[in-house]
Amino acid sequence: MKRYIAAGVIMIAFSCTNAEKKAAVSSDSTATASQEATAPTGVELKNAKVQGIYDGYINLKNALVATKYEDAKSAAAKLQVSLAGYEGCENTALTAEKIASAKDIVAQRKEFTDLSSDVIALFKHADVQKGSIFVQHCPMANDGNGGDWLASEKKIQNPYYGDEMMECGRVLKEIKSAK
Repeated sequence: MKRYIAAGVIMIAFSCTNAEKKAAVSSDSTATASQEATAPTGVELKNAKVQGIYDGYINLKNALVATKYEDAKSAAAKLQVSLAGYEGCENTALTAEKIASAKDIVAQRKEFTDLSSDVIALFKHADVQKGSIFVQHCPMANDGNGGDWLASEKKIQNPYYGDEMMECGRVLKEIKSAK
């Protein structure tokens, strides 16, 4: 049991990119009453700031799935603000800013890989109150190097290719409430 606790503490310490300063996600007791209603994603997290990051990330992912450059640009700009407001995610916020200022959807999708890596580390140990977060993977993304992303459902909807290869990928992990 002590190993699992130690491993969890280490993973939380390395989530996002500069997490030495960040407190453990599950120790935040600032959850608001607005979180008591299920989030639009069907996923409810204990920490309000982490919920905002998750919702923003899903909005960005959905815009990339739909191949909507302007929507992705807007979602990335909002996500950048949420990330910048969460201690330890400042460098991840810079990646979101790159997506918001990218010149086309191809560039947005390329940056999405780095953003997803950082955000997945944050959510692997998030305190999920309701619903499930799925870590998904496409082996074809990034010139065959693969790419991961988060989703609120098991169904694969590939943000790296959109309708070109919508169902390319698989679920790697399900993150759900410990209750």
